[in-house]
Amino acid sequence: MLKSRQKLGKYKIQRRIAEGGFADVYRAYDTIEGVDVALKTPHVTLFEQRVLDDFLREVRLIAKLDHPHILNIKNADYIDGRYVIAYPLGEGTLSDKLSSRLTFRLALDFTQQMLEAVAYAHRKRVLHCDIKPDNFILFHGNELRLTDFGIAKIAKRTVNASGSGTLGYVAPEQALGKPSLRSDVFSLGLIIYQMLTNRLPEWPFDWPLPGFERIKYKAHPDFIAMIRRALSVDTRKRYANAADMLSAFERVKRKAGRKTRSKRKTRRSTDRSPAQWRLVRFKEFKRHFGKTLETHYECTRCGGPISERMTVCPWCGNRPKTFRKETRYPTQCRECKRGMKLDWRFCPHEYGPVQGPQTDRSYTDKRYSATCANPSCRGPLMPFMKYCPWCRTKVRRKWKITGSQHSCPKCGWGVVKDFWTRCPWCGAKLQK
Repeated sequence: MLKSRQKLGKYKIQRRIAEGGFADVYRAYDTIEGVDVALKTPHVTLFEQRVLDDFLREVRLIAKLDHPHILNIKNADYIDGRYVIAYPLGEGTLSDKLSSRLTFRLALDFTQQMLEAVAYAHRKRVLHCDIKPDNFILFHGNELRLTDFGIAKIAKRTVNASGSGTLGYVAPEQALGKPSLRSDVFSLGLIIYQMLTNRLPEWPFDWPLPGFERIKYKAHPDFIAMIRRALSVDTRKRYANAADMLSAFERVKRKAGRKTRSKRKTRRSTDRSPAQWRLVRFKEFKRHFGKTLETHYECTRCGGPISERMTVCPWCGNRPKTFRKETRYPTQCRECKRGMKLDWRFCPHEYGPVQGPQTDRSYTDKRYSATCANPSCRGPLMPFMKYCPWCRTKVRRKWKITGSQHSCPKCGWGVVKDFWTRCPWCGAKLQK
């Protein structure tokens, strides 16, 4: 075991923060970058070729998974006779968060993030095999990132493997040595149920499960049905993979917390609740401006329609540090996680370092509607780009919104004052 204040290459060990059968995880200080990191290193007693091969396989596997909710590797090296992986240091784990009851809204937010991470891995045909709260690292702003792909498998149809996994969160068929993508779905279902009820279901998983009364009246039947399907002991009745489960969640999440309408006759009222009026406004906005602004996403705080190019939610003012949704572009900015085209050299949303291009081919796009003001560049620009993706020149053009005559008093870009309370480009408050 490494000791406190011990030096390991450029890292200074502070303390051990996790212990497993394969490796230990330490909190350490990077003396070069000046930041705290998490170091994962295999036990010295397990330094045999099979273990080292598994270690290297994990490194190469994670290096191929680039997603905002999957913990990325900062560095992997052989230092002073030890194999070491350095990760960004989080604030804790989802397991720590579950020590106290979560709000329904936060549980839904965590559900979205977990499903997006595992769905991305499944699309890459990667089976995690050890989905559990301890393997979701918590960062500032309640951001989750999936880690520990140590026993992950590259999925074909069904992977024959030993009964690996963590007791309590492993699917029945995985415990028998026959995991598949549906096994990760089962583990996700267990965590979601635990977040909502503060109870972890156990074998034989007969429905209704312990704690069901806690969500029976506050969760919509469609949301409960989604969880029940994920927890089906019969693998054929489960979602085929996390991507299918994510699609099902996207369909029900807006009404996930609503109670069912009583069958008894109630007095009719012409009044609408604030929540209903908000949904009406969202729908009306998308009808007029959804296509123009490409509002394919919803704010994680208020549910309002937003686009990938917005840095601030124009409905509630939420300003996430990174884009948490799955981009519709072929690649992502390494810093803000917003989408980029393969032939762009710079992120058009923030002034960052060179990120591309990832191909020598040039791509046309019908969304290009202006050109860079730099005489030596003149590259095509899409609406609401802040920087030229070809030369990183700041865009001085005041972008307008078709169908709206209003502009932000601070940045001058187009806004929709009839619906928004804030400018989605700079965050300034808008006066009605």
